[in-house]
Amino acid sequence: MKTEFTLLDQTYQLLRYPAENQHISWQAWDAADEYLIEYVEHNMVDRHDLNIFIYNDDFGALGVWFASRSPLWISDSYVAHKALQLNLERNNIPVKQVITHNSLYQPTVNADLVLIKLPKTLALLEQQLIDLQKCVTPHTKIIATGKANAIQKSTLALFEKHLGLTTTSLAKKKARLIFCQYDGIKNSSSPYPTQWKTDGSQFIMNNLANVFSRQQLDIGARVLLAHLPEANNKKVVDLGCGNGVLGLHILQQSPQAQVVFVDESFMAIASAKLNIAQNMPDKLSQCEFIVSNCLDEYPHSGDHSGDQNGDHNGKEIEQVDIVLCNPPFHQQNTITDHIALQMFRDSKRILKHGGELRVVGNRHLDYPQTIKRLFGHYKVLASDRKFSILSAIKK
Repeated sequence: MKTEFTLLDQTYQLLRYPAENQHISWQAWDAADEYLIEYVEHNMVDRHDLNIFIYNDDFGALGVWFASRSPLWISDSYVAHKALQLNLERNNIPVKQVITHNSLYQPTVNADLVLIKLPKTLALLEQQLIDLQKCVTPHTKIIATGKANAIQKSTLALFEKHLGLTTTSLAKKKARLIFCQYDGIKNSSSPYPTQWKTDGSQFIMNNLANVFSRQQLDIGARVLLAHLPEANNKKVVDLGCGNGVLGLHILQQSPQAQVVFVDESFMAIASAKLNIAQNMPDKLSQCEFIVSNCLDEYPHSGDHSGDQNGDHNGKEIEQVDIVLCNPPFHQQNTITDHIALQMFRDSKRILKHGGELRVVGNRHLDYPQTIKRLFGHYKVLASDRKFSILSAIKK
C-alpha cells in the first residue's frame, strides 16, 4: 500500500484502516482529495481563522491536512473515524486537534468553509445538505469533490434544491469540484428515515439516510430470513446488521434470544435501535447495539451506539451461539473481500464451541472456500440462482 502522501511541498504518512487488510495497490487518498486541498490552499491561503467543516473524509487525508485549523470532522463510518485517529497519531498530530462527530450530530455553530467528499449514497449527501441549512450563511464557501463520473445531474440537483446556486470545475485527474452558495432561504425537511413494511409481518422498518437497502428489503436478507436458526435462550450476533431486520425477526421467532446488533455505520445502528424500540419495545433489554469495524469492539455490555473508542483488551470474551452475516463486498467505492474475511475470522473468535456462523452471499463470491479454510468445513443450507446460505460450526 502506498503510504507517502506528498502535495504542495508537504508530506504525510497515511494508511487505510485496518492497514493489515488492505491491498498493496490501494492508498488512503485520491485525486479528489488532492484537487480539493490544492484549491483551498491556492485560494484561501491567507485565512487561517476559518471555521472549517469536513464531511465524509474516507480515511482521514483531509482531517490530517487541515488539522492545524481545528476542523469539525463528521463521518458516518466507524472505519473512517479509526483511520483518522490512526493517521493523526502516525503524523504526530494531537488527535484532539480535529473535532470529530458521527453523522447523527447537528453542528451548533456556523461554518465559514464546508468541504465535502461525495459519499457513495446520495441519500446521505441529501441529509447532510439539509443539516447544513442550519449552520451555513450566504458567506459560507461550500466545496464538494469526487470522481468526475460520479458527479451527475442528480448530484448537482441536490445542492441546488437544498442550498442554492451550484457550479462545477473542470475535471482534473478524473476528479471534479462542486461549488455551492447558500441562498439563505432554503429550509428543507428531511425525508429520512424512510419506512417500509416487511413481508408477512407488521414490522415497520425505519431507515436513516446511510442505511443499506434503505427503500426495501435487500435480496440477500430476504433469502436468509427464510432460513433463520432457532435461537431461544441463545446469544446471536447480527453482524453488519444494517437496519436490524434479521435480528428483529430472530426476536420474533425466538422470544428468549439475546441479540447483539453490530455495524460500522452510526446511522445503521441508530436505525436498528429505533426499529427494535418501535416494533418490539419489550425486547430492548435483550439487545445490545455496537458500532464497530466487524467485531473489533465486541464484547461490551450495554448500549454503545455512540461509542467510538471501545477497548476489550484484557477482557474475557463472552462467547456467542450464533453469528448471522450478510457481508458487504465494497469499502467506499472499492470492491473487496477483506471485510467478509475479517467478519468470518472475528465470528470464529467469538463463537463458543458448537456455535454457528450462518452466512448469505452471492454465489459468485469465494465464501465457501474461505469459510472452509477457517472452520475446516461448511454446509450449504439453501441456494438459488444468485445466493447461497452457508453454515459452519466451530469445533
